[in-house]
Amino acid sequence: MPPRTGAMALETYELTKRFGAFTALDHVTMKVAPGTVHALLGENGAGKSTLVKCIAGFHRAEEGSIVTDGREHDIANPVIARSLGIGMVYQHFTLAPGMTVAENLLLAGGEVPALIDWKKQRAELKAFLASTPFQLDLDARPMALAAGEKQKLELLKQLYLKPRLLILDEPTSVLTPQEADEVLGHVRDFARAGLCTVLIITHKFREVMAYADDVTVLRRGQAVHHCPVRSTGPAQLAQAMVGVAHAAETEAKPARAAVADVSRQAAGTPSLEVDALDVLGDRGTLAVRGLSLQVAPGEILGVAGVSGNGQRELVEALVGQRERTAGAVRVRGEPYGARRAENHRLKVRSLPEEPLRNACVGELSVAENMALRDFDQAPLAAGGRLQFGIWRTRARDWIAGYGIKTRGEDAPIRSLSGGNVQRAVLARELNGEINVLIAANPVFGLDFAAVEEIHGRIRGVRERGGAVLLISEDLDELLELADRIVVMSEGRIVFETDAATAERHVIGAHMGGGHHEEAVA
Repeated sequence: MPPRTGAMALETYELTKRFGAFTALDHVTMKVAPGTVHALLGENGAGKSTLVKCIAGFHRAEEGSIVTDGREHDIANPVIARSLGIGMVYQHFTLAPGMTVAENLLLAGGEVPALIDWKKQRAELKAFLASTPFQLDLDARPMALAAGEKQKLELLKQLYLKPRLLILDEPTSVLTPQEADEVLGHVRDFARAGLCTVLIITHKFREVMAYADDVTVLRRGQAVHHCPVRSTGPAQLAQAMVGVAHAAETEAKPARAAVADVSRQAAGTPSLEVDALDVLGDRGTLAVRGLSLQVAPGEILGVAGVSGNGQRELVEALVGQRERTAGAVRVRGEPYGARRAENHRLKVRSLPEEPLRNACVGELSVAENMALRDFDQAPLAAGGRLQFGIWRTRARDWIAGYGIKTRGEDAPIRSLSGGNVQRAVLARELNGEINVLIAANPVFGLDFAAVEEIHGRIRGVRERGGAVLLISEDLDELLELADRIVVMSEGRIVFETDAATAERHVIGAHMGGGHHEEAVA
């Protein structure tokens, strides 16, 4: 019997999954109608990823069943899931970084011939890309791509296989609003055409309301709410997620103090000054071109831009991960080369994108990672000896203070979820006095409760007189937090505006590469 085609009907019945004594899924029953976009909401740790990984064959539930098109299946591994037509785009990238985009697309199928007719395959791949809203260089390698471009490639890998059920885990976390609308619009059209069913994990109410047909809310491993999207709203969904109305829906955003703005304008030496910076990208061409900016004490400067326009290279050059080929960086008037001694003396901190990769050593414990910044300074070291007991005591305090979910301070940090890795890095980087904070997509993939908490801590740096350079591909985040916003396009600053009077469509036009004639000098 040939495999079925078209959108899949999916049901889970009393699905239960345990990890030791911890119950991650507790008798979850859910129905997903064929040809629909079904949103899955819930805070970090609610069980969303565990549920979809059971459906995709990466976990096996101890109880309950998974039913597709009216037939129960034992989805013991991802190969079985793929044979049924189930494809999944993960929150964390699963690309082969040293292979090209074309090679990654071919690998997605799992069966690659010994000899590849590249002329024919490239023609097929180009035709496939032309049918999608994304354009990627087939010869580019993921190691040279920004996070947003990697996310597009992950989605393209699955679309290339023509799945019947497409599972998306936070697919728009690193996309601009325009890109997110493009991606989700395409996915919704795909579903409505009857080509597939879509199950999407998201934390953004706007995406649920605009693109989903139905929604299921998980809380502490249980499915607590199911309804059509047309019959609900953000406040009701937030209440289902946490049991209380989402503060951001019911309270006004903190007003920016005009007095503070005046004091920032009057401040003398900028806390952070970047002057005519040039930075090479991974392919040997300039990714950052003559870029200049200043951030005053007590100011948040937001950097907007479509992924892949030099933001990653800018951050890496500022924090010492990438060589600068021209230009100067100064902190409080002093030359800054991002050396460890300078970080300590000038009080510069960073919250990088993909913190597990860029700010942690995965094999080391949570406590050891929390000590990376000051392990050789008192009180963590005394008389030339490292005080491991003090490391662990402080780590326990930070774990409690930041609500980090971990087996303990001695657990390898790679065993934590993405949100909890970010909290651990936050605890380390926000400890003590800060003159300059460089933050890149600091709430990537986090639920709204964690987002509110981290945004509050970033505001706290500003309120204590620190300068914050906030690089984000989420325009909503920049409009909420920043005092000023600049737009990066093709490695340059092309537009600047006060956040309080910023117009979304104008920023979006500059992000899309328009109006370069108005570039900021």
